Amino acid sequence: MLDIIVEHTDEYMASRPKAGRKGLGQFFTSKETARYMAGLFDIPSHGVIRVLDPGAGSGILSAALIERLERQAVPDLKVDLTCFEANRDVLPLLRANLDLVRADSRLALSVRVIDANYVLSQSNDFSKEPSASPGPAKYDMVIANPPYLKLSKDAPEAVSMRSVCHGPPNMYFLFATMSLFNLRDEGEMVYLMPHSWTSGAYFSSFRDYVLSRGRLTDVHLFESGDKVFDKEGVLQETMIVKMRKTPTTPRAIKVSSSVGPSDLGQKKSLSVPYGVVVSGKDNYVYLARTREEIDVVKTVASIGKPLPSIGLRMKTGLTVDSRSSESLGNSIVDHAVPLFHAQHIKDGQVVFPIGLENEYIIGGSKGTLQLNRNYLFVKRFASKEEPRRLRCGVYLARLFPGHDKISTENKINFIDTMDGSGMSEELVHGLYVILNSSLYDAYYRILNGTTQVNATEMNSVPVPARHDIELLGREMMGANDYSTGFCDQLLGELLGGLAGWRKARAPIPRSARRGEVCRRLASD
Repeated sequence: MLDIIVEHTDEYMASRPKAGRKGLGQFFTSKETARYMAGLFDIPSHGVIRVLDPGAGSGILSAALIERLERQAVPDLKVDLTCFEANRDVLPLLRANLDLVRADSRLALSVRVIDANYVLSQSNDFSKEPSASPGPAKYDMVIANPPYLKLSKDAPEAVSMRSVCHGPPNMYFLFATMSLFNLRDEGEMVYLMPHSWTSGAYFSSFRDYVLSRGRLTDVHLFESGDKVFDKEGVLQETMIVKMRKTPTTPRAIKVSSSVGPSDLGQKKSLSVPYGVVVSGKDNYVYLARTREEIDVVKTVASIGKPLPSIGLRMKTGLTVDSRSSESLGNSIVDHAVPLFHAQHIKDGQVVFPIGLENEYIIGGSKGTLQLNRNYLFVKRFASKEEPRRLRCGVYLARLFPGHDKISTENKINFIDTMDGSGMSEELVHGLYVILNSSLYDAYYRILNGTTQVNATEMNSVPVPARHDIELLGREMMGANDYSTGFCDQLLGELLGGLAGWRKARAPIPRSARRGEVCRRLASD
């Protein structure tokens, strides 16, 4: 039956323009993904199961779950299925497919299709929380591939759920929030959704809501962004999550991964302690997939406190080229200010000028200028193929004399002091040692599944104490070695030895360094 429904869906997709479906945020689930998602539910042994599919599309997920329930062969099991679908173009196909499911099923199955916007139809009840009137329907299971659609902050859905929005929302996390609200206590929901919600300020209210009312039990990661919706040509970092609406925190979360849906049968699985995956401080979700990655998260979490706690903060570059085009130039004139781009970061240092287009800003506004003092520059964007996410450059003001002010282009981040006092050269070099290490690069990849380095996230990452960072910087300045291997060696010594990060590297002779880290450890 599921094969037939997928065939009908393929015919529908072939008859409709892809741009129209993209405009609705509608991308249909593959058969393999649907069966995997249906297989994650715990099936009760008797009674009535109330199932919700809030963005039903052509009914693939509903059909997969009914197929699973039939294979379970539980006697006297009754199933009430409710499907929401707001796209009236696909509604006839959904109804026809569900009629086939109902006619073919051996279960005591009732089906209801609701032609409505799921979020708006439930928003009045949602706004009554925490009183939670008895009016809204509650379900035992929710299975969903929600719309992936960015909304304006004034969209009706966003206005109706302001408590979980931080700026313009995406429809997918409004669906997930409402689905958790519609679950009964101890009910389960399985969602196909992007990685993006797991960290950062943008999704903080959503994480606070769902992770305080529910608990993750399973996470499956697709390693290839173009495999999940391959028929649609969509590039999206995607995951499957299972959540139970319960106050009881499980000891561990099952984390698995595969390249794409066709590889689900060969997935790699790992049981990860709940506290490693879900941070108690900011509700970030750390997607550790191996024992080594678990060790990375634990190690960095134990190091110290975030940058702001030691008086430092990462910020995003101040100048957006497209908004300042009239002020940009290629040669120095009176009152011209150097404008540093990501391309100026080379092998751990900042090289300027390099003959790049728009290397200077002339008559820039106050908001685009900053004092010429020491900074650590960090590139904001990387390609998927690049071996590192954190790519840094040490900026020293004394190497660029003649300017009271400089500017940084929006495609780099920079670390500065919060009180305006500026950083010493030792401190800047020490920050470079930390962020250029394999440990911190691996940690950031686990924290953020995208290729963008987000300043808000970096400000949440634990770092050593300030005097220890300066100590690392003095060691690095003495050796004048900007390599990742040397940074790993210094950080490993400071942390008491990280065998997993040092075993593949030959030791650096003490004569190449001042040995201050080693002496400090010996005295401690």
